[in-house]
Amino acid sequence: MKRTITRLAGVASVLLMTTQLASAEGNLSLYNWGDYINPELIDAFSKEYSVDVTLDTYSTNEEMLARIQAGASGYDLVWPSVHMHDIMQKLDLLQPAHPNEMKGWENIDKGAMRSHEDPNGDYCLPYAWGAVGILYNKEQIPELTSWKEFFEYGKEHPGKITMLDDLRETLGVGLIMNGASVNSRDPAEVEKAEAYILEQKPNIAAFRYDVIPLVTSGDIAAGHYYVGGVLNVLQNPDLLGFVIPEEGATMYQEDVCLLKTAPNPDNAKLFMEFLMRPENAAKNSERLTNGVVNTAAVDLLPEELKSNPSINPSPEVRAKLQIFEDLGKDLRIYTRAWDRIKAN
Repeated sequence: MKRTITRLAGVASVLLMTTQLASAEGNLSLYNWGDYINPELIDAFSKEYSVDVTLDTYSTNEEMLARIQAGASGYDLVWPSVHMHDIMQKLDLLQPAHPNEMKGWENIDKGAMRSHEDPNGDYCLPYAWGAVGILYNKEQIPELTSWKEFFEYGKEHPGKITMLDDLRETLGVGLIMNGASVNSRDPAEVEKAEAYILEQKPNIAAFRYDVIPLVTSGDIAAGHYYVGGVLNVLQNPDLLGFVIPEEGATMYQEDVCLLKTAPNPDNAKLFMEFLMRPENAAKNSERLTNGVVNTAAVDLLPEELKSNPSINPSPEVRAKLQIFEDLGKDLRIYTRAWDRIKAN
């Protein structure tokens, strides 16, 4: 009898929560990377559930974490990369959202469960993934296949290439070029990566993120950039190209996480479930030109995305992609190396 009462109470609780979510209203505050969500989805959610949605943006995981740790309040959902998801969970900055109990979870690719701290999806929802390669101007570089060619062009044309202003991404290229893991904890390997980037630095115009207009205009010939740049390639294929270098590259995956201090947790959970609808996941992927983690959304994508080798690379190329892990205290090795690179 006790078990029956418990089950009935559980059903009542679920029905109550479903009723509350179905009649959602109020506010939702998102804190995401710039241009990392289709604004049409925000509008659609807002209209469907009468929720006033606000969006603030950040440029790096570290910027987002620093702001949250400094006491920034009012945000409900954040989009950390997987290694930052792990860090934030360890720091007790997140609360379980249980997306794994929501409608649509059955469509999430289990290969996207990359978090060491959250292997079952109790806290966060896998969102999107992609490679970090090179965006280039075909009028200046007709074809580009490798990091070696990228840096050789920079040597021949100083000031015409850029790299990301990101210590893990840029040192990661140095590690790859030396045959090491992008998660190496060996100070000697990180030192070699630092030396490699410093060797290239006289030819690098800048460490920056806003490279798309520069490559498009020809002010720079090629820039270290995210696969999201493929959107611009598809819009201007005769001028722009994107490549995952043959030596290998880093990859990223962001998760959608509910902050422990979220003022609107019910609306936040409803938005996570909204993102899992296949038609919404497909619409988002079309805008972001990222790899989709929603298996039911793949068939809804236009052929130009499904067959694009940068967005959906072959198994051989994927095998050469490395994703960042939480390095804990060993991150200091990278921070010191990056400080020296920026200072010299």
